[in-house]
Amino acid sequence: MIRVLLVDDHDLFRQGLAQLLQLEPDIAVVGEAGNGLEAQRLVKELKPDVVLMDVHMPLVDGVAATREILRENPHVGIIILTMFGENAHVFQAIRAGARGYLLKNSRAGEVIAAIRAVKAGASQLDPNLTTEVLQEFRRLAEKAGVDDGISSLTKTELQLLRLVAAGYSNKQIAEKMCFAESTVKNRLSVLFQKIEVQDRTQAAIYALTHGLVPEQVLMNHTGAESRTGV
Repeated sequence: MIRVLLVDDHDLFRQGLAQLLQLEPDIAVVGEAGNGLEAQRLVKELKPDVVLMDVHMPLVDGVAATREILRENPHVGIIILTMFGENAHVFQAIRAGARGYLLKNSRAGEVIAAIRAVKAGASQLDPNLTTEVLQEFRRLAEKAGVDDGISSLTKTELQLLRLVAAGYSNKQIAEKMCFAESTVKNRLSVLFQKIEVQDRTQAAIYALTHGLVPEQVLMNHTGAESRTGV
């Protein structure tokens, strides 16, 4: 059962979303919060698997709440679900560690698929935002310098990065590279620290901005129910 916490300052929206999600046999809404501060408290208390988080809320906004929640609970999957599709909000949420970013005009099936994908360790980005995200991260990579640390990666680390960006799970990577699954997990932790990313979505974007995989990979990686598992 996927335990979900809803965080939004509009009561009617939360109630409607809760009723929708409770129709799914594998999803349970375990709590609701009206602001980011309350969300931080409820994550500690209720231990959800996935948090659906709005951006603009009183007391503490969604991006700040995401950052604080993941600092103490790094395994929680946070999906930003908001009316705002501006680039600044998307980039801030991804940098804060959100694994998903969907607009509130998304279809119900897209939200449900995102919850299941994030619970499985994957990522979900609204397809309408993917191109803009890639353009911005490429711009930032160029500003930081062409190398940006990539020359320090070993051949094994480069292969790991390509497979992560392509959406392979740890189990699939282990089979492909003849490693134990625990070894893959450890090597990915080291790799993520080395390239200064927090999760698989950021790793995929890093790979794309450095020309390691084709752009269509991120479209598949973030726009559909992914195969990845952390």
